[in-house]
Amino acid sequence: MTEHEVMSKIADSKVSEKKKNQGHRRDYNGSTVWKLPHLLDLSYLELEEKNLRVKKDRISGVSGDEMRVSLISYLEEEEGIKAVMLCFTDLEGKLHALDYDKKFILSSYENLTFDGSSIRGFTEQHESDLRLEIDWTSFRWLPSDLFGAGKVLVFANVCDQGGSYYHTDFRSRLKELTDELKEQKGLTVNVAPEVEGFLFKGVKAEQSFDENKGFELATMSGYFNCLPQDTLRLFIDKFAEVQRSLGFENEKDHPEVAPAQFELNFRYSLALDTADQILLYKLLARQIAASMGLTVSFLPKPIQDLSGSGMHINVSFSQNGKNIFFDENDERKLSDTAYKFLYGALNYGKDMCLLMNPSVNAYRRLDPHYEAPNQIKVSSTDRGAMIRIPIGNEKSARVEVRTVAPDVNPYLYLYALIKAGLEGMEFSDAEFVDVKAVFSGEAEKLPGDIYTALEFHDHSSFLADIMGEDDHEKYSNLKKIAADRAPRELGHRVKAEEILYHHEVTNQLIWADF
Repeated sequence: MTEHEVMSKIADSKVSEKKKNQGHRRDYNGSTVWKLPHLLDLSYLELEEKNLRVKKDRISGVSGDEMRVSLISYLEEEEGIKAVMLCFTDLEGKLHALDYDKKFILSSYENLTFDGSSIRGFTEQHESDLRLEIDWTSFRWLPSDLFGAGKVLVFANVCDQGGSYYHTDFRSRLKELTDELKEQKGLTVNVAPEVEGFLFKGVKAEQSFDENKGFELATMSGYFNCLPQDTLRLFIDKFAEVQRSLGFENEKDHPEVAPAQFELNFRYSLALDTADQILLYKLLARQIAASMGLTVSFLPKPIQDLSGSGMHINVSFSQNGKNIFFDENDERKLSDTAYKFLYGALNYGKDMCLLMNPSVNAYRRLDPHYEAPNQIKVSSTDRGAMIRIPIGNEKSARVEVRTVAPDVNPYLYLYALIKAGLEGMEFSDAEFVDVKAVFSGEAEKLPGDIYTALEFHDHSSFLADIMGEDDHEKYSNLKKIAADRAPRELGHRVKAEEILYHHEVTNQLIWADF
């Protein structure tokens, strides 16, 4: 045996011994003691690097099949991952999640099922089984200090028993729409949200809400005047760290106008990716607050005498890498395409009001005394307008829909908004009503209560057509149930029912108890 062969044999022996002893260690008495296997625990910098790499593939159009092959290979090789967190949403936009053992996912990812009748607005009991199809392009590594070590996350599209996309799952509907626009017209829909929320004292402050006491603000600090070690600033700083680690590509973070109110902005992305990030944004905020003994609330108007929380939606279309909403020669730097898009959005403003403001509490925010964006018009300066035109250039020209509340189903609303805008964009120049006229004069108001919004929703042939009659009716029924459990007149005091029966707050089991 040559010297080289001897050395190779020794090396192989050492590797074999190392593998044999993995998962074990010896104590000082020489006996074998079980040691927990290593679980992946990445630093925030490592997380950001990995998540940005996948995001780059996602945005550049790498297919789900390509990413599936690559990521499955990674999961097979990475022994430090124990579980895959699968996320999906119901018709109202509430996030649901299941943790699957990694080994099970690897062997069964093409046959993942769940009981759809347990999700409000999904299937009936007699046809309950639904499937989950992993969207591998949504893969993300998770920070272990919030989720536990050894976990990764993916979003899933809901499918029916035959394997087709389930019509009530608007994530898959939005995916189909944006894929179709890209493939057939070369259009990319870019979206950036501005999600506001409040920070309250106590854990689960919403579930224990007492209308006689109201919410207790975590701090009195607010816009531009928050000290570095203030409770709100500490929350925002931690939140920004986690956001960055998940590849959000942070832009700015700050306290908002009201005390204990916050907003963390992140870079625009593809419509579907942004909708995923909106749900993650709210999940992360809630978990970080809970770890500090606090509650984050995305109720649109949790305190009547303070400014409410919105979720302004900034939208633009690009084609072949060019922003087609921009026109250098227009006084507002908007193209005719952009004007037609916002005409479609305005034209269906009342129809879509229930999608933009889906809760009883949301209609407190449309109070005109608090810069309410309730006027069906466009403005470059008036913050009471439904749509604002921000100052922009070729890179940033966009339209900003200000009426949207933070408790929307982002997939459903973006789906409807894109459909409305596309309808406006299809007008010929001869047919097109000059939308620039809505920059001046009196404007109609959006509905000021949920029952009026429900009437417009129910009588909207546009929504019935794009949503499908079944889901159009399902959504209406869910909102009527919540509305009927709250007082018809809002009044000055925030009522317990509008909080406790809110779709983002209430545990579904409670509904069966009344």
